[in-house]
Amino acid sequence: MADIGIGIIGSGFMGRTYAETLSKFCKGASLKAVTGGSRADALADDYGVTCEPSTEALLARKDIEAVYIATPHHLHCEQAMAAAQAGKHMVIEKPMACTVADCDAILAACEKAGVFCSIAFTQRTRLCNMVAKQLIDEGAIGRIRQIEELALVATGLAGLPKWQSDPQNLGTLFGHSIHNFDRIRWLTGQEIRTVYARCTSIEPDVQVEGTSMVMMNLGEGTDAMLWSCYQVPPPSFPRSQFSTRIIGEKGLMDVDAYGELRVATDGQWRVAATQAPIDWQGKGFLDPVRLESYTLQCQDFIDAVAENRPPAVTGWDGRQAVAAALAAYVSSETGKEVALT
Repeated sequence: MADIGIGIIGSGFMGRTYAETLSKFCKGASLKAVTGGSRADALADDYGVTCEPSTEALLARKDIEAVYIATPHHLHCEQAMAAAQAGKHMVIEKPMACTVADCDAILAACEKAGVFCSIAFTQRTRLCNMVAKQLIDEGAIGRIRQIEELALVATGLAGLPKWQSDPQNLGTLFGHSIHNFDRIRWLTGQEIRTVYARCTSIEPDVQVEGTSMVMMNLGEGTDAMLWSCYQVPPPSFPRSQFSTRIIGEKGLMDVDAYGELRVATDGQWRVAATQAPIDWQGKGFLDPVRLESYTLQCQDFIDAVAENRPPAVTGWDGRQAVAAALAAYVSSETGKEVALT
């Protein structure tokens, strides 16, 4: 079977992440072209592919069956709709789009075109998260009663790409902690029903929110809380960059996605999995350890296209995470609990 031709829209941090992952670690796919952004020429040269002058030109290529959309959030809907109309399967970098209506439009366009849409929720393929999900599904801690998510990072908005401080791309809860909303849904197997939140900034002259506290009620009587803050003074708190604590009927879990998964089912903690550290200072953001989770999700998407089956992470998953994050913003503005539809 011939390799699936892939195109990448976007040439920044995530565009290069996908170029490296697809070119060096995935099977059954071949990177054909990239487009978009001031770094597109260099990215194409580095990976020996064509730099197309526009998204339209890339989507017109017959040798491209699927695209990765790795651009600022406010561009996702327009580019995803164009990809669907061109008959291309797609992976959209999280978050899926900036409104629920746009997410629904993408889903409808993909269904009409008969193409698959996946969202880059790569925390699902981090080792500690995967083992936690397996143990939960096996009933190791029983039904989940309460879950607390932490996303505490000591960078401030200055430590993020400048476009993420642009209000048209919303804030850090939407741009980064969208992963946490997805992990709540994924680990519990439940939908988020209601949201009550406070979203603000503790840095002066910041146009978007940088810190949020969100309370959620899920089906089956499960409650969840998310504390997201990209404005924590250094050195932040240990085991809190992307972590969760879970109370189940029969046990406890303490999940650090970049450290250890600890489980207690008999009154004692044990380490169930350990994530190898990412060598940020040496190998940098293309460290193969960082790319392990991207490889697993990209490979699933490639296999899904080849096998004509839905990918593990679907457009619906992207839509529901967007709905929860946007509900948090509405709740913060109105001071009221918001029900998701």
